[in-house]
Amino acid sequence: LIGAGSGLSSAAGLTYSGARFTDNFGEFIEKYGMTDMYSAGFYPFPSEEERWGYWSKHAYMNRIAPPALPLYQTLFELVKHKDYFVLTTNVDHQFQKAGFLEERIFPTQGDYGLIQCAKGCHQKTYDAVTMFREMNQARRDCKIPSGMVPRCPVCKGPMAMNLRCDQYFVEDEQWQERAAAYGRYLEGCVKQKTLLLELGVGFNTPVIIRFPFEKMMRENKAFRLIRLNMGEAFVPESFGERAVGIDEDLQKSVADMENLYEREV
Repeated sequence: LIGAGSGLSSAAGLTYSGARFTDNFGEFIEKYGMTDMYSAGFYPFPSEEERWGYWSKHAYMNRIAPPALPLYQTLFELVKHKDYFVLTTNVDHQFQKAGFLEERIFPTQGDYGLIQCAKGCHQKTYDAVTMFREMNQARRDCKIPSGMVPRCPVCKGPMAMNLRCDQYFVEDEQWQERAAAYGRYLEGCVKQKTLLLELGVGFNTPVIIRFPFEKMMRENKAFRLIRLNMGEAFVPESFGERAVGIDEDLQKSVADMENLYEREV
C-alpha cells in the first residue's frame, strides 16, 4: 500500500517555488507579486478572466505538460507485479502517467485536470485538459478572453478547480468508486503481510495518510511501515522493528530500493 504526499512530487521535480516558479510565472510575479505556486492558489483574483489565466497556467505546468517523471516510473517498476494500491493527496496525475492502473489509485484531494461547480451544486466533475491547453495559448497579460471563462452547466454560476479546499469539493462517481476500491483493498490486507510504503507525507494533511497508516500499524501486527520523508521521517517507538523512518532525499531512497530489489531478483 503506497501512501504518497506532496514530498514525492517535489522530489520528482514538480517543485512549486524557486527557479521552476520564477522561470515560468514571470508575468504573474510582476503583476501580482506572487512568491510561489502554492500561495498563488489562494490569491484573490479580481476577475474570473484573471483567476483562470493563472489556474490554466498552473494546471498546464503541473498536470498537463510534464511527462511521467523518472521517480514515479521507478516506483511503478518496483510494484507493478505486486498487489499494490495507491492512496495519494497529489493531484498531478503522475501515478497514472507512470503506468499505475486507474482502478488502483485513490486521489483523495482531486485532480488538476478536472473542474466543478464552485458551489458544488451537483456532484459531477468535467475534464478540463483541452480547455486549459486552449486557455494557456489564448492568455494575454495574465488574463484569458471573457468568452473562455467556464460556467456551471446547471446553475450557470462560476466553476472552480476540483481541489479539496472548501466544503464544496465534489466527490463525483469516480471518486466514490475509488474510495470503495480502497476500502475493499484494506479489507483484503487484514491479517496479511502488508507493507505500508509512505512517501513524502508530512503534517499538512496527516489525517489522510500518515495518521491512518500509524493506526493500521497498531491494529495489524503483520503490517510493516517504511516512511520516507526529509525532516519528518520519525516513526512511533512502539512499532519497534516493524517500522523504519528514512530521513533522506526520496530520489536516493527509491534508487536504493530499486538496487536492492534488482540484486534480490
